[in-house]
Amino acid sequence: MTEAPVPAENVSAKAAAGVVLCDDGLVRPAWASRDPLLREYYDTEWGMPVRDERGMYERLSLEAFQAGLSWVTILRKRPAFRTAFGGFHPDTVAAFGEADVERLMADAGIVRNRAKILAAITNARATIALRAEGGLADFVWSFRPAVTPEPRSMAEVPTTSPESVALSKALRRKGFAFVGPTTMFALMEATGIVDTHLVDSHRRGTSGVWPG
Repeated sequence: MTEAPVPAENVSAKAAAGVVLCDDGLVRPAWASRDPLLREYYDTEWGMPVRDERGMYERLSLEAFQAGLSWVTILRKRPAFRTAFGGFHPDTVAAFGEADVERLMADAGIVRNRAKILAAITNARATIALRAEGGLADFVWSFRPAVTPEPRSMAEVPTTSPESVALSKALRRKGFAFVGPTTMFALMEATGIVDTHLVDSHRRGTSGVWPG
């Protein structure tokens, strides 16, 4: 579905810096100002801390499925993903076998990519193994940087960081797949480990992890 354009009267002078004054009076980045689903996700989920195993595993899985696609595509398919992957409970997905892979490959409600489906199963098993070391969520959070970016435009938002590179390497050593540095930086953004909300956005500093 094509994203609806932002009405011209709702575009503030700050738009050149990457933010838009929306019709509800709140300032958001342009990407979160158009599609209602993206706006809701931005306002209520993106960048909020995720500290539980199931939640972190789901986010890691969906970020991997997103690679090469738009995030709104994943959001639209998220209910189907949750049904297909047993609510993203690692113990459930870790028990998937070849019949489950074929079932998932036939499910038009999700992204039917065999390598990504296999990675989700592999990562569920690796998540279970990480419990002996404190668990996936604590492991990912251990790569929180000392400072967070302070972007004023989308051009200033990084796509990787030294920490995301290190996290990628560490997860690979633990048996995870589809955990490249760019995907891991997106995971860190989505789960509050870094704050890349634009400085002028109404969401900047609202996670409780980083100051505004």
